[in-house]
Amino acid sequence: MAKHERGLRFQPTGGSRAPQIPVGKKQRLTIERLANDGRGIVFFEGRTWFVNGALAGEEVEARVLGAHGKIVEARTERVFKASELRRPAPCAHFGRCGGCSVQHLPHAEQLALKQRMLAEQLSRVAGVEPQAWAAPLSGPEFGYRRRARVAVRWDAKAKHLEVGFRAVASQDIVAIDECPVLVQALQPIMQRLPNLLRRLSKPQALGHVELFSGTSVAVLLRHMSPLSEADLLALKEFCSFHEAQLWLHGEGQPEPVEADQTLGYRLEQWDLALAYRPGDFVQVNAGVNAAMVAQALEWLAPQPDERVLDLFCGLGNFALPLARHVREVVAVEGVQAMVDRAALNAAENNLHNAQFFQADLSQPLTDAQWAKQGFSAVLLDPPRDGALEVVRTLATLGAKRLVYVSCNPATLARDTVELVKQGYRLKRAGILDMFPQTAHVEAMALFEAG
Repeated sequence: MAKHERGLRFQPTGGSRAPQIPVGKKQRLTIERLANDGRGIVFFEGRTWFVNGALAGEEVEARVLGAHGKIVEARTERVFKASELRRPAPCAHFGRCGGCSVQHLPHAEQLALKQRMLAEQLSRVAGVEPQAWAAPLSGPEFGYRRRARVAVRWDAKAKHLEVGFRAVASQDIVAIDECPVLVQALQPIMQRLPNLLRRLSKPQALGHVELFSGTSVAVLLRHMSPLSEADLLALKEFCSFHEAQLWLHGEGQPEPVEADQTLGYRLEQWDLALAYRPGDFVQVNAGVNAAMVAQALEWLAPQPDERVLDLFCGLGNFALPLARHVREVVAVEGVQAMVDRAALNAAENNLHNAQFFQADLSQPLTDAQWAKQGFSAVLLDPPRDGALEVVRTLATLGAKRLVYVSCNPATLARDTVELVKQGYRLKRAGILDMFPQTAHVEAMALFEAG
């Protein structure tokens, strides 16, 4: 038989392919339930629709943002029949700005959604439930965010500089002059920033802007070409008016305009000051961060004669408070610059019982010299992809207690499977409301051996 038969057409096994749904199409839908990320879900005409801004039981008009295969992503344009749970969104930009996705839910319902997500992941993936659920760890639902990245883009056709936050499911920029989740110290800067940037002589050379609030307030400007003297003067005057540091990021690393200026935050309960630089990971919610550290230490129950391991230590957010309570802390991080920063933070706080090491934490720990003596307890705070290889060898370190701080319940549940295999029991778990008005879930879990 010839290898190629000409003129033959074959029908796909499943029949004719359904036409793709165009972006912008509006569809009236009745929402069936909420997804774990807070979007409404409805199964309609053979497709699964995920609808931003919709609640279970509501009848809405949804606008298609994108479609691929049998998945349609959309946002709520109108609500014909509202849920009893719905509240007016406190922010005028809700539904367009991509920053906050569940403002239409009362805060108590947001916490309940996050609690359900954590419980479902632990039950479905790991087949476990903690012996005790901790109450949600939360703080104010607005005015909490001490760090923000502001998008900046020059529209050459309109000759206009766009300043704001990224739109939901889009690279578009939503003009923002007020953001209710920012801390109060950043609000006046956010309001006046667009006008400042539009006055600069080369707006097309501007990148993004980052705002920081801690022991100091700071403005970081990313720029693609050198700034003129007039522009630099305008930026300095703006920051002086707002009593803020000015940092510039051109070629190389971000640097303060005044070389002796530093950024940092305090952990008052332990009389600690931690310095950081732009680009370092810092929890954006100062109040919940301090409460999280306190809860982690309470659950871990460190004793004065113990040697404790802190994995993914970052700047020393947990390691330095731990060092106030134990004989020795060994803190490990994958990025050498962060290791150096954490070690300097320990020295600046006159803590000499903490050692800091760099290691690839995507690999097992068995060959690490600092692990040879073993540990009484372990604290780990991994990134979103979890710590699978690390937890597979934790039992060899001899730790009887383990606190796992997670920013992704899915990988926490996956890693729980491994910890249970090693003989650990899930004693306690609870959510950390680090990002109110979003569906992002942080969690803490306590495991004990035996």
